[in-house]
Amino acid sequence: MSEDQAAESTTVDRNARRVLIGVVTRDKMNKTRRVEIQRLVKHARYGKYIKRRTVCYTHDEANTSRIGDVVEIMETRPLSKLKNWRLIRVVTKAPVTKIVKTEAASAS
Repeated sequence: MSEDQAAESTTVDRNARRVLIGVVTRDKMNKTRRVEIQRLVKHARYGKYIKRRTVCYTHDEANTSRIGDVVEIMETRPLSKLKNWRLIRVVTKAPVTKIVKTEAASAS
């Protein structure tokens, strides 16, 4: 096997990593996001579809994502005890909500 073929096979393996789309549910940690991926599973006996979720801890190097953002993540080598995913891009930004102080809250 020549060096070109070896380099080509590693890039093919690298591109075969799983890519998922989910919603950021927690952004309190520095450079780490908690992403939930929803899926529907058919119940074995009753046939009703049930919502299930997968929680992935994702590495966000630039801290670009916020709660509610839809993001695309890719599987990677283990970065810590829980982090095995990294953020590729933010697909959709969450709407920004403003917190308005009322006079009653500020008077208390």
